[in-house]
Amino acid sequence: MDNEVSAGSATTSTLGHLALGLTLLAFGVGHTGVIDNVAATDAAGLATWVGGVALFIIGLLEYRAGNAGAGTAFSGLGAFWFTWGTGVGTEMSAEAAGLFLLLWALLALTLTAASAGSGLFGQGVYGLLFVSLLLIGIASFADNDGLAKAGGWVGAVAGLAAWYGATAALAKWPTFSGRAAGRGVTATG
Repeated sequence: MDNEVSAGSATTSTLGHLALGLTLLAFGVGHTGVIDNVAATDAAGLATWVGGVALFIIGLLEYRAGNAGAGTAFSGLGAFWFTWGTGVGTEMSAEAAGLFLLLWALLALTLTAASAGSGLFGQGVYGLLFVSLLLIGIASFADNDGLAKAGGWVGAVAGLAAWYGATAALAKWPTFSGRAAGRGVTATG
């Protein structure tokens, strides 16, 4: 590794938010049914490799750099996306799928609580992810397509927020914290 590049930094965190944003956006839009012939299961490849493997590796880099919060978030979410992506298409009951999503919603709830004070792009993204997984999990138990679509929309908004936060960090756009992203300011505000 080049001595000029740290193992975990604002750039790995930004990459993590981009990976999370794109994966969440695909997952969410797939659940909404807004695009003909596109379902959440179509996001399995993206979820496995970008949301799963890439996020997990980014999480390990964040741990190595001493950033336990981002390390936990990215590694934990990487494990979720990899498990979800590789499990798509396997035969399981709606109740098992619902339980899976509700259990991972607990991780999102933990990340939401742990990111208190980090601003819109930290706590907001994780909070929206929690609501999305909760709604889609309950929809699986209740066999309720409307609730699943609502959860998909919440997931898509979470994906857009994560994407915008990462893009703002790279482009030095406003992060709605009263300052532009850039020197010392990350996508989390």
